[in-house]
Amino acid sequence: MRGLVDPVAFIHDLDWDALPTRIQAQARRCLLDTVGVAFSGSQTELSRIIYAHVREAYAGQGSRLWLNGTEVSKPGAALAHGMTVDALDMHDGHPVTKGHAGAAVVPALFAALSPRGETGVSGRELLTALAVGYEVALRAGIALHATSPDYHSSGAWNALGCAAACSRLWGLNCDQTRHALGIAEYHGPRSQMMRCIDHPTMLKDGSGWRAMTGVSAAMLARSGFTGAPALTVDGDAVREIWSTLGNAWEMDNLYFKPHAICRWAQPAVEGLLQVQAKHCISPQNMFRIDVRTFHHGVCLSGRTPENTEQAQYSLEYPLAAAAYAGRLGPSELCAEVLGEERVCALAARIHVVEDPEMSARFPQERRARVQVTTSDGHLFDSGLVQARWDAEDPPSDQELGEKFRSVVHGVVPGRRAAELERLVGRCAELDEVNALLRILTAEEGH
Repeated sequence: MRGLVDPVAFIHDLDWDALPTRIQAQARRCLLDTVGVAFSGSQTELSRIIYAHVREAYAGQGSRLWLNGTEVSKPGAALAHGMTVDALDMHDGHPVTKGHAGAAVVPALFAALSPRGETGVSGRELLTALAVGYEVALRAGIALHATSPDYHSSGAWNALGCAAACSRLWGLNCDQTRHALGIAEYHGPRSQMMRCIDHPTMLKDGSGWRAMTGVSAAMLARSGFTGAPALTVDGDAVREIWSTLGNAWEMDNLYFKPHAICRWAQPAVEGLLQVQAKHCISPQNMFRIDVRTFHHGVCLSGRTPENTEQAQYSLEYPLAAAAYAGRLGPSELCAEVLGEERVCALAARIHVVEDPEMSARFPQERRARVQVTTSDGHLFDSGLVQARWDAEDPPSDQELGEKFRSVVHGVVPGRRAAELERLVGRCAELDEVNALLRILTAEEGH
């Protein structure tokens, strides 16, 4: 790929064998992790509402809903699945963009496939299109952050990756693909991310709407609809960002999430769990917990969340829940368990302050320091801690597999989960991805 820097040429000319082995592996890992989070996210009220909405507002043909099988339009499926992934803040992310590509790209990829199991798409082609979508989305995100003063959600840029992946799978020509990118950029919402942090709701990070936008953009461009140039791709001010395309890979910089909360809260969770494990401190013996972290982490304040959205974008309550459970999975933050008296009591004893030095290092570094004062007056200090599973210390395939099995447990039977994990693991060997598509869309519980 050396010397290939034109984004449209990259979209269409990238070959599986040209991908570095580590990026081939990363594509498989991202696919498994995102699908697992989607299956778990399907249990949320957010997903229930969006599935019902899509069946009503986006009925039609072209794709099928995961864990359901209902046939709907391609944009509708992308919307439903993107919002379902986003419902559970446990999918992969990218520190520089402060956001997520896969939550939109993976749903868009599967929306692009035929719903009847006659895709004609190989596993290699699916994974290559996934890598294309990630790289285009992430560089568009970097470009947006470099040229816009506001902090926009992932939904402000990841539709370009969706449009790129669909353009490749559908065989659009170069002119059509440029129009698809332009349509996706122009019609994508530039929503302010901190509004969602300050007021956590089901809006989340905007990835569902952007998946729908990206799929729609490629469909329109294929039909001859034209769009203005995508400034985050073709603008003079961002040329340097795209100059290493095909030689350096933003997928190398992804992190994965061990906990079902905003990444900004995860360093504090790690710090508390480390102190607790090292010194055998029970939650009942925690008199006071002091957390120092960066500014955006401090913004995640919330001791008494009323729903899972508020819980995932808070810090004190998840921290207290982790102290009691020893982990922080979906079950610790589901609506049915929120408000547990002992957890709320511990959350009230947590005090969070900003550390200016940590703020200065954000977003490249996200750190926290946790101090636990016990009822008998002893003080235990975590030191500086960062979240697990970042690019410098990624999870092993075994750890990601364990996470996948944990989050899908109870959603689908074990044999189905095992088959899905097996198919993704050998995706590059599949002549067609029909079996993978069928297992995704079979009804829940089968």
